[in-house]
Amino acid sequence: MEEFFKMVSNYGFPIVVSGHLLIRLEPIIKDLQRSIDMQTLVIAKYMDVDVDKLRQIKKV
Repeated sequence: MEEFFKMVSNYGFPIVVSGHLLIRLEPIIKDLQRSIDMQTLVIAKYMDVDVDKLRQIKKV
């Protein structure tokens, strides 16, 4: 906890809080991206869209 207070005094509260939130939320954001990708593939298969074409479009 002492290290946290040193960081706040050196870098400022907004920067420390932003960094902390970014570190905590990054895994959640990655999981959400995977879920969106899976749902896109499921919808594409349901709509008879070529999944390979969809993957190529996504990489662009």
